[in-house]
Amino acid sequence: MTVKSGKTDTDWLVERARNGDAEARKGLMERHRSRLRQMISLRLDPRLAARVDPSDVVQEALAAAYPRLDDYLRDPPLPFYPWLRQFAWNCLLQLHRRHVSARRRSVAREEAWQPGVSSESVVQLSQRLLARGSSPSDHLIRQELRDRLQAALAKLAPNDREILVMRNLEQMPAAAIAAVLGIKEGTVRVRHLRALERLRALLDLEGEEP
Repeated sequence: MTVKSGKTDTDWLVERARNGDAEARKGLMERHRSRLRQMISLRLDPRLAARVDPSDVVQEALAAAYPRLDDYLRDPPLPFYPWLRQFAWNCLLQLHRRHVSARRRSVAREEAWQPGVSSESVVQLSQRLLARGSSPSDHLIRQELRDRLQAALAKLAPNDREILVMRNLEQMPAAAIAAVLGIKEGTVRVRHLRALERLRALLDLEGEEP
């Protein structure tokens, strides 16, 4: 994201929208459409993926956010993207309740559900993490590492896996993750580091770090 005098493009759009610029308001709502679509795609339940278009979920989220934009501009509770992302998250929750949880008998199970990470996302995350480490020249060895990494990611606690996805697939900076989770930025860095350490422990690969 372009930085001008310490401000991001989104910061400038927020400032202009606050001053009544209609084009800036429109730009704010459109600027993060692709990021929201990726966030939804990463977490879309496999039972819904074949019949739900993430773009439709994004549109629903933007439609829910737009009437609240004036309130946001008057008193921003969060940086703009984490604020907008909340609407997409809520749409995911509602989507799951309508199409999946309604079939369950246990209300407690429905209330406990949170958007997770799709199997495709685990594959993407394993590829990204593996690409950051050493690169074995032998393709078979590399494929074996990828398979073991995917298995380890599947065993990680949901909170650990979530912060890895936010940081490495959504490409969210620590400050934005902190705003979403309601924790300090330093805590985000500690949790991310610990998640990687737990992942390495699960891998049990000496000398091979993701």
